[in-house]
Amino acid sequence: MSLEEKLAAIREMAKTRMPPEVRAVMHKSTEDLRASGIMSRVAKVGAAAPDFALPNVAGRPVRLATLRALGPVVLSFYRGRW
Repeated sequence: MSLEEKLAAIREMAKTRMPPEVRAVMHKSTEDLRASGIMSRVAKVGAAAPDFALPNVAGRPVRLATLRALGPVVLSFYRGRW
């Protein structure tokens, strides 16, 4: 099974776990974002991320540039309920 097929299967399973009204809100929000023109401002594959700093577990700021100097960096963005 290809990655595309796996992702499609995951999307289909997610539909069964969410009530229709929740899916409707998510779809409306996604369409609103697309209509805003945000897609033209999304970083392209392979583009360098702008430098930023976030606190580590000890509360001290860590810069992306500092981590990049040590080697490749993987950024993961989590969108979900807390």
